[in-house]
Amino acid sequence: MRIDLHTHSTASDGTDTPAELVRNAAAAGLDVVALTDHDSTRGHAGATAALADLDRDLTLVTGAELSCRLDGVGLHMLAYLFDPLEPEFLRERELVRDDRVPRARAMVGKLQALGVPITWEQVTRIAGDASLGRPHIATALVELGVVETVSDAFVPEWLATGGRAYAEKHELDPFEAIRLVKAAGGVTVFAHPQAVTRGEVVPESAVGRLAAAGLDGIEVDHMDHDAPTRARLRALADELGLLVTGSSDYHGSRKFVELGACTTDPEVYEEIARRATGARPVHGAGVRR
Repeated sequence: MRIDLHTHSTASDGTDTPAELVRNAAAAGLDVVALTDHDSTRGHAGATAALADLDRDLTLVTGAELSCRLDGVGLHMLAYLFDPLEPEFLRERELVRDDRVPRARAMVGKLQALGVPITWEQVTRIAGDASLGRPHIATALVELGVVETVSDAFVPEWLATGGRAYAEKHELDPFEAIRLVKAAGGVTVFAHPQAVTRGEVVPESAVGRLAAAGLDGIEVDHMDHDAPTRARLRALADELGLLVTGSSDYHGSRKFVELGACTTDPEVYEEIARRATGARPVHGAGVRR
């Protein structure tokens, strides 16, 4: 089985619609794909509906990638198979999502002050109906020729955490995020915990604190982790009794990574599904249940 547990659609900052993402996942030979848009579940319905039209079996794991902050450092928490209508968790996701527009406006203003000819209209055109995020601003910088790729915009000179054009937004305390996801019947995995190329990361000692609070796993196999980092994180997960996942963090054409670039072991996926009580994986036609 080929299992990719971290992807994005146009419901946040990907370039594939939810339906396109599902079709592309099937075409890439995946057996299981998780849709984990930033602080949003808006893409779940479209992705689920697209399963019925596939010519091969595919299972969809519904989820979200939550924006969190610990001791002043941003981090992302993957949440899987939770009840999207659980009221307290839903309110918190809406607070994070609603803060995206004023934050994006602030970053556009900072870029303009730095002499970049970016406009709010350009950024909203790029984002369309998606939840605004830094990748949309980064895409504008690519269009303007300021940087060559979206990834090149996530440096201290521009949009990296603490960078010249960075702006804060409402983010969850990760311990509270774990509590909220658990209360909604979901499973939590710390996303790309040592992606140092994106900016400052929390110390590895924080993983132990999160594990004690109920964290289920860490995303080890990820494009932003080199081989020594993966080995170190794998040993840490073993020490703490955490699940180890692997994922592409696919964003369509916005990033140069393919679906299934990194994958999760079937036994780990089965354990995530077993632990979840808020929702079940959605099976396409012909998938054995």
